[in-house]
Amino acid sequence: MCGRYASARKKHELLEEFQVEQDGEPDKELGADYNVAPTKNVYAVLSRVPKEAERGVRQLKIVKWGLVPPWAKDPSIGSRLINARAETLAEKPSFRQAFAKRRCLLPADGYFEWMPVEGEKKKKQPYFIHPADGGVLAMAGLYEFWKDPSRDDDDPQKWLVSCTVITTNAEDQLGRIHDRMPMMIDRDHWSEWLDPKLTDTEQAGRLLVPAEPGRLTAYAVSTDVNNVRNNGPDLIKPLPEEEETALF
Repeated sequence: MCGRYASARKKHELLEEFQVEQDGEPDKELGADYNVAPTKNVYAVLSRVPKEAERGVRQLKIVKWGLVPPWAKDPSIGSRLINARAETLAEKPSFRQAFAKRRCLLPADGYFEWMPVEGEKKKKQPYFIHPADGGVLAMAGLYEFWKDPSRDDDDPQKWLVSCTVITTNAEDQLGRIHDRMPMMIDRDHWSEWLDPKLTDTEQAGRLLVPAEPGRLTAYAVSTDVNNVRNNGPDLIKPLPEEEETALF
């Protein structure tokens, strides 16, 4: 699974990196977050077709992490839908409509996973996993709209936009840490993945290709990341070599 990640790039950097045509939240900007957790607001790159337009317009939106399907009675279900397995996207009622029509990219600097410490039954060591070239990690995601029946139609909070991270089997090198990992979308496939007019899930599924070995690298980090209240760049600093060696 992917239950925690880091996203510290500024909005203007993401607008440029993802060649965004429209800032969907011109009056809002998220601060650098080195400990993104479920239910937090995050950036999502998506494409919507405006009325009477022929093509989608790429946007940067702020959405809530934890997908809330349109049929949900209340938004609490989102805390259980932070991830979507790539293998069953087209089958699960919670994800199949979004997979066909509402795909997105979730920008990250990297993500965290925890590996059991040898000889310690309850102790787990966190690792920060990120692109080896230092570039942005474009995680494959889905987004949905949920209408709050308790609010008036003119209430700006009437509609909740939420997202989930698509996961896949981890490659051999990273599989020793955790058997699942976020699905990456290569830059060459961003436009096709985001295209709202691509509704053939079989074709969309062919864009979900796990990262090649070596694309991502990992190192041990402080257990401070275990507490969601902790934040800051120190969370993604590698442990001193002597501390990492002592784990094994």
